[in-house]
Amino acid sequence: LSKREVDAEKAWKELEEKYQNGEVFETVIKEVVKGGLVVDVGVRGFIPASLVETYFVEDFSDYKDKPLTVKIVDLDPEQNRVILSHRAVVEEEAQKKKQELLNTLEVGQRIQGVVQRITDFGAFVDIGGIDGLVHISQLAHEHVEKASDVVSEGEEIEVEVLSIDKENERISLSRKNVIPGPWENISERVKNGDVLEGKVQRLVSFGAFVEVFPGVEGLVHISQIANRHIGRPEEVLEVGQTVKVKVLNVDEENKRISLSIKELEKDKEDINI
Repeated sequence: LSKREVDAEKAWKELEEKYQNGEVFETVIKEVVKGGLVVDVGVRGFIPASLVETYFVEDFSDYKDKPLTVKIVDLDPEQNRVILSHRAVVEEEAQKKKQELLNTLEVGQRIQGVVQRITDFGAFVDIGGIDGLVHISQLAHEHVEKASDVVSEGEEIEVEVLSIDKENERISLSRKNVIPGPWENISERVKNGDVLEGKVQRLVSFGAFVEVFPGVEGLVHISQIANRHIGRPEEVLEVGQTVKVKVLNVDEENKRISLSIKELEKDKEDINI
């Protein structure tokens, strides 16, 4: 009996040191009970279910006889209470990893990440222990209505770091900056004389801008809208209207495409003749 008391007293002293130092140590799960796990740390210790993992665990049966790293979160020898947590260890390791990552990240850096969550304003991407936000405006070169139209949860994507707020642990990312722009190699995809279908995006005094590819607009000059003279593009076209256009010229360097509706009408007339 006296030896047990001596061993217990020694165990409590060691546990007190571990508790005060915030020491992380390994223990083996002895029992799975209602509400958590029981361990032997010289005396009986208890890991509540909420302190086992950072996520919900439905069945703890697989934990029996398995080692687990823990730290003491509550210690009371008078009440014979030792409360331990594996979750705290995991969270501290994650925080340490997060800080290390924040210190190594640089604006302009390109890294791989995994889409974790999709929201109305963008997507959160895990870039190795910390989530960064790809705002919806940074998902693609073209306008995006819903983030889920471009990326999906669990998808691995490449992103570029736009900004880093170490104090608030916020990282802004861009997917748009690492994918080919809509104008890239446009001269290889579009040739003079090609007939394309597009949607009228804007009407201006000197013509109409028609989107022929996502993010690529060409200009139909007012003189190229109709065979007859018109004073304003609105006389013939309206925003949102789908039209067929003929490519007159492609200037990839200056991101300009000249289009014509009139030329197609002429071609039709020539065929009919």
